[in-house]
Amino acid sequence: MKASAFSYARATSVANALELLVAYGDKAKVLSGGQSLMPAMNLRLISPELIVDIGEITELRGIAVRGDILSIGALTRHVDLLRSPEIAAHAPLLTEAAAHVAHPAIRNRGTLGGSLAHADPASELPASVVALNATIVVSGQTGERRIAAGEFFTGIYETALSAQELLIAVEVPVAQKNSAHFFHEFARRHGDYAIAGLAAQAIVQAGLFTELRAAFFAVGDRPILAKAATKLINIRITPAVLAEASATLGEELDPQEDQQASAAMRRHLAKILLARCASALLGPPAAGGPV
Repeated sequence: MKASAFSYARATSVANALELLVAYGDKAKVLSGGQSLMPAMNLRLISPELIVDIGEITELRGIAVRGDILSIGALTRHVDLLRSPEIAAHAPLLTEAAAHVAHPAIRNRGTLGGSLAHADPASELPASVVALNATIVVSGQTGERRIAAGEFFTGIYETALSAQELLIAVEVPVAQKNSAHFFHEFARRHGDYAIAGLAAQAIVQAGLFTELRAAFFAVGDRPILAKAATKLINIRITPAVLAEASATLGEELDPQEDQQASAAMRRHLAKILLARCASALLGPPAAGGPV
């Protein structure tokens, strides 16, 4: 099957892209890397009247550190995340997450902005920016908006981005002293859609979590910032503490069921991921009660 007929426009600037999006509204779709858009069009899951190609807007590319903020342009490709020394130094969670995105052909074309705007709940990068407490920068004809990553994703393939706005950048707080991260996903094969995954960012001091943001993916309709992680903060991790946090996690998750896994399996795998995160960043649970 091939895509329905559509018109094509190559935007020359952010302003030009916004003019086209305002003119066509929800009948237009933005093309950046195209790794999600084109398959959806070929399957006729979507049939836009106009494709707005933003691939040549150079101002949407680049990675820069400005004070305590790491700014990443929306057209930064997955492979650029993997190779960037700035990302490795200041947001290594993104480096590790990008390595799990599909296969090299996809990583060479797919973009950070495209992944976030597509909002696939099984995708690695949306959960990672939530764990990093990032800010999504979007532009419209009335100006820019900054949206907390935790509020940006609103459902399956749904975001706070309007049809007349363009995602232009992601702002990530640079890694603090004593920061640590964890990333792992369960998939049938490397590059397949995740069955369950966890991206976590933490501050570890004296063998304790003083901060822990645990963002699960593929276990809900959007990245889930687990409230259960708060039960692991400022307390010595013991089997009892971990069991309580695991039970809380199971209650707050509402996983979907599909051909890959049942809801119960996804909930079970999420609990395993939380335990592995604690063990990887703090070591095995201590014996005895919490202190």
